[in-house]
Amino acid sequence: MIFRPFYHFETGCAGYVFGCGTVGRAAAVDVREEDVDAASAFAASKGMRITHVIDTHVHADHRSGGFALARQTGAAYCLHQSAMVSMPFEPMRDGADIELGNTRVRVVHTPGHSPESVSLVVTDLKRGFDPWFVLTGDTLFVGAVGRPDLRGRARESASDLFDSLHGKLLTLPDDVEIYPGHFSGSLCGTGLSGKPSSTLSFEKRWNPMLSLERDTFIDRLADVPPEPDGMQQILHFNRHLAGAP
Repeated sequence: MIFRPFYHFETGCAGYVFGCGTVGRAAAVDVREEDVDAASAFAASKGMRITHVIDTHVHADHRSGGFALARQTGAAYCLHQSAMVSMPFEPMRDGADIELGNTRVRVVHTPGHSPESVSLVVTDLKRGFDPWFVLTGDTLFVGAVGRPDLRGRARESASDLFDSLHGKLLTLPDDVEIYPGHFSGSLCGTGLSGKPSSTLSFEKRWNPMLSLERDTFIDRLADVPPEPDGMQQILHFNRHLAGAP
């Protein structure tokens, strides 16, 4: 498998391009607007064609380059089927599989940070049949979890997030690596580590949010940082204007 993160350390944002070098197919996930050309160029430099561009959710802290990258490369632009955007997209459902040669991606609907949030469980068949890593978007961070308040109904969303973590992500094998959408510097959670990746076993032991009972977890998530600057304008762009010429 070929794998490349795109990190923005000043804002704590992460995007990813990965895929199968054998058949030359790749996916791009959570690519920022300013990384569109770099993501496309990286894939081409490795002899891969981006066939799927995925946003794990409609971002509230930065302008997505997802739709623009899909249009540039001819790839499918993918969001969970519940996403509310005006651009055309390929709807993903919970449990769906995306085939990229020896690289396989399973879509897991993990609402909580937002209703349409997904995580992506990735397997490399050359390595084995067990999952290698999961792109957790804004659901699970290193040392923290996603904030539930950006779309309103914070306590209800926090309850959904608890279920997504304990009923889905934490049921994966302990040695699965996690690559979240953010690390320290982001306002999409509280207490994020500066380390941009981890494993589920490490998070189960050291992430303070994962050992809490449901009611305590919900109460704790009420303590959130300020909204990202320009959040409403960013959401409007990502829902309606990202496909504009």
